[in-house]
Formats: sequence, structure tokens, C-alpha cells
Amino acid sequence: MSSGAYFGVRGRLVASVIGLLLCLGYIALTVWTGGEAVVSSLSRAIGTSETDLEFALGYAAIAVIVAIVAVWGFRWLVGLNKIIVPVVGITMILTVIAFAPDFDASYPGAPELYALGDFWPTWLLAALTAGVAGPISYVTLTGDWTRYVSPAQHSGRSVLFATWLGLFVGLSVPTLFGAFVSVVAFDENSFVGGLAHGAPGWLLVPVVATGIIGSLGQGGINLYSMGLDLDAILPRLTRTQATMAVAALATGLVFLGKFVWDAEAAVTSYVLFLTSLATPWAVIALIGYARTRGRFDQDALQVFNRRERGGAYWFTHGWNIDAVVAWAAGSVVGVLSNSTGSYVGPIADRLGGMDVSVLTSGITAAVLYLALVALRPHAHATSPVE
Repeated sequence: MSSGAYFGVRGRLVASVIGLLLCLGYIALTVWTGGEAVVSSLSRAIGTSETDLEFALGYAAIAVIVAIVAVWGFRWLVGLNKIIVPVVGITMILTVIAFAPDFDASYPGAPELYALGDFWPTWLLAALTAGVAGPISYVTLTGDWTRYVSPAQHSGRSVLFATWLGLFVGLSVPTLFGAFVSVVAFDENSFVGGLAHGAPGWLLVPVVATGIIGSLGQGGINLYSMGLDLDAILPRLTRTQATMAVAALATGLVFLGKFVWDAEAAVTSYVLFLTSLATPWAVIALIGYARTRGRFDQDALQVFNRRERGGAYWFTHGWNIDAVVAWAAGSVVGVLSNSTGSYVGPIADRLGGMDVSVLTSGITAAVLYLALVALRPHAHATSPVE
């Protein structure tokens, strides 16, 4: 909603669409990995084969549980995290203990195993997908959650630091854990399958528990936020209807990824594509925040919700054309700079296959937005208040 101060009260829908697409991808990823963890671990424990039917049932079960938690809402998600953190944390520690004797930090791989055929392009791909894309995927979510923090008890600076620390630790630890497991239990078709098949028998129960409980945390948060985003785009839907609709859509993507597409390639391309959309939006929002010193006309931000017109952020029929144009240009340049195993944009190709989408998309959006503001300052004039 606050992005309406920079994109216009209707232009805030840009953030809703980005958030919807981001959450859609990560919910699908959560249902996929959670379902595989349950099916692969149980199949190994009871000695059965892993059939397509079993995977389909596993995905469906995880999707239903995640949807129920998301529909019940914010308080359930907060309470659930009190269980998720210790269960997943203990499982990760036990996994490290179990696999530690087989771990080789030198990673005895060969150059032909590089996803993009060479070190630097592959390293940048890994840095973007496993590093940069994670924090950026939360750009439209942090406001949804930090608004619950009381400004009377916590300063804006402390909330900012807590958000940064949570993203840094919360995303770095799982990424390092994933790299560790991939070295000792590598499966080119499934990370989760490698973990389930390589783990000792005593670790299977914690892995199954993590597959279920861990999916509820990440999937529930994203699905809850997705419901809010779709509700903003289609206001006639209730939050429950919107949540169920996006849950069905995300589950459909999982089935397509598993049984029709190459899921790993599809996820990598999707994540980088969305990073190219989210980065320029975040850059413009931060520039706008700096220009207005973080002050908002809170009543004017509600114009869209009240189906009214006018106000400090009406701009051109509810859209700040300059901000939207700068975002669109940055997004296009970012996509042209993407480089994955299945797609190499012309800009990335000119740079030897290296993905520089975060830099090119952000810089393009910043330069163009600031230039348009300088050329048309009257089009950005507002009267923000505390």
C-alpha cells in the first residue's frame, strides 16, 4: 500500500502483481520439496517404490495443509513458527552430524559439472538464485509483517535491523545447509531425494517432520500474503476465496513442474525472472522513500480501497507514469540480462553468459526514474504528512 505514494494509488497494483508472482513461485517450490521429502523418506522407510501417484498424493496433502494454515491467518502462522524453528533447526543439526564424516570441503567436482559450463557464469548464477533472489523475494512482504510491530515499543531503526538480521541469518543458514547436503548426498534429479536416500535410517523421521512442518512455515506465509495480493487485484474476492484460488494455482504449477517440465530448470528461470521484476520496483520505492523522508499522507493512500478518486497520490488517473515506465524499463533490461541453463539473454550473452540482471535492472530503473523526476518535477509533487 505504501508504494502507492510513489507509483500512484492504482500503481500500487504493480507491487501486488510482483508479490503475487513471487509468492506463487515459492509456494510451488515449498509444496514440491515438502511433498518429495515426505514421499521419498516414507518410501525408503517401508521399502516401496516412488511412483507418480505417491508424489501426486504427497503434493496434494502438503498443499491442503498449507492452505488451511494460511486461511486461518496471521496468528496461526506466528504460533506455528514457535514449533517450526526448533523442529527444523534440530533436524539440520542432526543432518550435519550424520553426513559430516563424508563431507569434503574441496568439492571434488569437475568443470564439466558446472551448470553453465564455466566457473564465473555458474558462480554468478548460484549467487543470484541462492543469495540475492532470496532477500529480494521478500521486498513486497516485509511491509505486510512489520506493520504488526508496535511503533510505540520498537523504533524504525530496530525494526529495520531485525528485518535485515532475520533475512541474513534466515536465508544464509539454509543455503549453506543445502550446499553441504548437495556435496555429500548429490542427486542430479532431486535435492530432497538425495537427502532422503543418503540419510541413515534414524534420520528419516526428522526429515519427514521437517518436510511437513517446514512447508507450513514458508508456504503458509507466502500463501497468506498471496491471498492479500490477489484480494487487492480482485477486490470482489474475500481473502479466503483469494487464498484458496492461489493455492490451487500453485499446486497446479507443481504438477506441471514434476510431470511435464524440467522442474529444476523451470524454478531457476522463474526465480531469476521475478528477481528482474522485483529489483527495479524496490529501487524506485527506496528512492521515493528517500525523497519524501518516509512521510505519508495516510488518508490519501486509502483512496484506492475506498474506490474514490483524487488525493495526494492520484497523479495520472491513479498512476505515476514515470515510476511505472522506469520500473518496466528496468524489468525488461533485467530479463535481457538473465542467464540460466535454459535461457541466456542478449546482454548476458555479450558478457560471456554472466547474469548481471540485478545490477542492470536496478541501475536502469534508478537512472530513468531520477531523470524523469528531474525533467517533470511537477508530476511528482505531493504534500505528504506524518
